[in-house]
Amino acid sequence: MSRGSPTTTSYAVLGLLSIKPWSSYELTQQMDRSLGRIWPRAVSKLYEEPKKLVDHGLARASTEQNGQRTRTVYTITAKGRRALATWLQHPGEGPVIEFEQLLKVFFSENGTKADTLATLLAAQGWARARCAESLPVGERYAEGEGLFPERLPELQLTSRFITDFYLLVLNWARWAATIVETWPDDPRQATYESEVIAETIARARRAVKDDKTEAGETRHVKD
Repeated sequence: MSRGSPTTTSYAVLGLLSIKPWSSYELTQQMDRSLGRIWPRAVSKLYEEPKKLVDHGLARASTEQNGQRTRTVYTITAKGRRALATWLQHPGEGPVIEFEQLLKVFFSENGTKADTLATLLAAQGWARARCAESLPVGERYAEGEGLFPERLPELQLTSRFITDFYLLVLNWARWAATIVETWPDDPRQATYESEVIAETIARARRAVKDDKTEAGETRHVKD
């Protein structure tokens, strides 16, 4: 029975299988531990993905004895490695933001100043907690005790992004709180700061300008 075409989640699982064979339970644990911060998915969905990979010949399943119980272990196939390599040839889509606290700030005029400050404080707490979770992992790798030291060239890139994202949320929430502190108790009476609007526009303009400059330099090198 076909379970549909491979999705990005399928390739995420296939990528984990390219590291080593895993059971379904181990895959869900690894997805939560290593990929949950960049590609979160429901556990119920993850248990179906290895079976889909087997259906498409991208992985094979074998049964192993685990104490008094048996478990199914999945291993990537040669076809699976080729499929993973082909998937990596395409840049893929950019990130999608799903941030409830930011959503509440967006509609904050319908609440109180205290509500918004509490939300921003919670955002700061979230960012610190995520950094606290990630820190021991980074320290173990720095001490030569990480689980997959051979993957450090890739991990240094993704861990920097994740850490910088947490710091982005932390610093933004701190900054936003200083703005909201100046608001009256009723956010509907708040006024905007023209300097903030101007700086936001300037930042976007610099990003666009840098992109055009890099594109021009690339054309110059090709010529």
